Amino acid sequence: MAAEASAVAAIDAAEKARGKYAALSFAAIAIVVGLPLWWKTTETYRAALPYSEIAELDTLLFQLTVPVSVVFAKGTLPGDLERKLPFRKPQEAEIPLNPKTSVTSRYEVSYRRATSQEEKTLSRASVPEAGEGLLPAQEAAVGSLTIYVIPRSSVLLPQEVPVYISKRRSAVVRAPRGSGDVLAAVDAQVREVARAMSFSLESIAEALSDRVPLGQPGAEWKRPFKSSLGYEVTFSLLNPDPRAHSVHWEIEGAIHRYVDPLLGKLSTLAEFSVDSQILYYAALGVTPRFDAASSSYILSAHSLPHVINPVEARLGSSASSLYPVLNFLLYVPERLHSPLYIQDKDGASVPTNAFHSPRWGGIMVYNVERETANETSLPRRVNVDMTRVMEVFLAQLRLLFGILPGPLPEGAILESPGNEGLSDWELDRLLWARTVENVATVSTTLTSLAQLLGKISNIVIKDDVASQVYHAVAFAQEALAELSQGRLDPAFQASKAAINASERAFFDPSLLHLLYFPDDQKFAIYIPLFLPMAVPILLSLVKIGREMRQSKKAAIKVD
Repeated sequence: MAAEASAVAAIDAAEKARGKYAALSFAAIAIVVGLPLWWKTTETYRAALPYSEIAELDTLLFQLTVPVSVVFAKGTLPGDLERKLPFRKPQEAEIPLNPKTSVTSRYEVSYRRATSQEEKTLSRASVPEAGEGLLPAQEAAVGSLTIYVIPRSSVLLPQEVPVYISKRRSAVVRAPRGSGDVLAAVDAQVREVARAMSFSLESIAEALSDRVPLGQPGAEWKRPFKSSLGYEVTFSLLNPDPRAHSVHWEIEGAIHRYVDPLLGKLSTLAEFSVDSQILYYAALGVTPRFDAASSSYILSAHSLPHVINPVEARLGSSASSLYPVLNFLLYVPERLHSPLYIQDKDGASVPTNAFHSPRWGGIMVYNVERETANETSLPRRVNVDMTRVMEVFLAQLRLLFGILPGPLPEGAILESPGNEGLSDWELDRLLWARTVENVATVSTTLTSLAQLLGKISNIVIKDDVASQVYHAVAFAQEALAELSQGRLDPAFQASKAAINASERAFFDPSLLHLLYFPDDQKFAIYIPLFLPMAVPILLSLVKIGREMRQSKKAAIKVD
């Protein structure tokens, strides 16, 4: 009996030991293998992002370098100064805008003598003739300038004209008066011309209006359209009274003659699409005031803001448009309110009989000639003078893009840009502003994205999103480097690529955090699944711990 009892006790002890080992094995596997595996398979995938580089990009230190070549004609400089040519003399000035944004303007000025071909060309009797002769030399890089300094006795410019700015990237400057420091006076002229033809504090501050605090120059100037990869241009003819007027406009030919050359010049800036439409029974939505003195109807300046909303409802929704829409409306007044004139704030008639709305477009009122005594049949045929209309619309288009010259030197005259409607240096001036604006937009977008992803940890960051962020940072850094080297065209192309990559990353559908469960919801879902399995293991561990304490107490008593 004693042997059987000891055998049974040994079997019980072995069974308890096996139970303990089994419970410990289950607990070890659950904790060491199961818990990490579950955590790894349910975690949110987040690719690595360049947070440190984004933080550095948040502080923008622009250095805008303009290559300027100053060419002296024979007889412009005294002999001792002329012998020093050629040489370089950079001019630099810093423009602090706020603690996170500053702009350093640097003019890399190189001085040299005119070549024999240039001397021959500059000795001609008129600027247009000289301009044609200097054309090969003026095919300079985008963003660069060439300034020709001619003697005071030169007949190339009229005596009362000190500066002539061509439609290319060049200007002709008459040598300063007096026998003082000629180079210092020329340097002052060069600075004035360069600011007019490249960029100024106002144009750069306007481009950085989202980062410049209120009160800084240009912060309140938000008239031009913001930088975009494309624009849609729409020309609309509004005929509110088709029973009285049968209006005909040669819009296709006018677009081909007047609009396409300008948009072709701006094609480096963005993509453009042009369309047109005719809207019947489309009124302005504002009742004009009758002026008995002139027997005409008046639209005052304070009523113009109320004109756009009723008309815009008929133009079609721009919400479906991928790019910003520029609206140009030609309004033929109805017979009851004709003729119709627009007055400014001072009560004077607007010469163009048109007005423009910043970042929206423009409206022109086209009055029909009064009926003659023998003209009784309706509707009257109205043939629109497209030359007069397009002159107004092209001027408004330039305003909408902010194509305005900088502060011109006193007495300077500008060469007409011709059929293109845009000078080369005006395009460069626009590219300077848009490049700076693009880099600033990329910085703001990436900083916002980094802050969003830092606050919401359950947003998935896919590899393609991270790749777009890396590309945006790299292109923005490349644009800053190209700007500092004075290479405007590569800088602008890099800024376009940067803003495209940053917007793709920011608006990627995978960043919608509502598609993923936060951690508290994840635990609430999985606890009901794991709790029934975990309770027996926990109870076994508690029992094993209790038995171990009891065995230790028994061993102490025996001792």
